[in-house]
Amino acid sequence: MAVAADIERATDSRTDWVREHVQRYVGSGGAEGHEWRGLPTLVLATTGRSTGEPRRTALIYGTSGEDLVVVASQGGAPEDPQWYRNLQADPQAGVLVGTRRLTARARTASADERGPLWERMVAIYPTYEDYAARTDREIPIVLLTPED
Repeated sequence: MAVAADIERATDSRTDWVREHVQRYVGSGGAEGHEWRGLPTLVLATTGRSTGEPRRTALIYGTSGEDLVVVASQGGAPEDPQWYRNLQADPQAGVLVGTRRLTARARTASADERGPLWERMVAIYPTYEDYAARTDREIPIVLLTPED
C-alpha cells in the first residue's frame, strides 16, 4: 500500500537521469524538478508487486478535473512499465506534484475516456505519438484520483 510518505523511502529507478531527477525533486520538497525540460512532472511511488517495497519514478502528467493523468508508454516498449504493473496489483500510490504530497488511487482510463485523454497528453508531449507507433500494445492512460 503506497502512501505519500513512501515517496521519501522508496527505491529509485535504475536509469541514471530519472534517479537524479527524482532525488532532486524529492530532496527539494518539490521546489525543484516539477518542471523537466519544460514539461510538468510528478513523482509516483508504487508498491512493488513482488517485493512489497515502495518504488518511485518521475512521470510527465496532465490533469482531468481533480485527477492527475499519466501515460504508461515506457518509450514505446513492447511491455507495460513496472510502475503500471505495480498499480494493477495495488492501485494506491503516493504522489509528489510540485510541493503537494498526496495519496491517490489509480485506475486505467476506460475506452470512452482514453481518446480525449490521449489527445490531451499528446498536446503536452507530442513524442507519445512516436512511442505509440513503436509498439503493438495500446499504451495505457492512468488517472490518479487524490484520496486526501
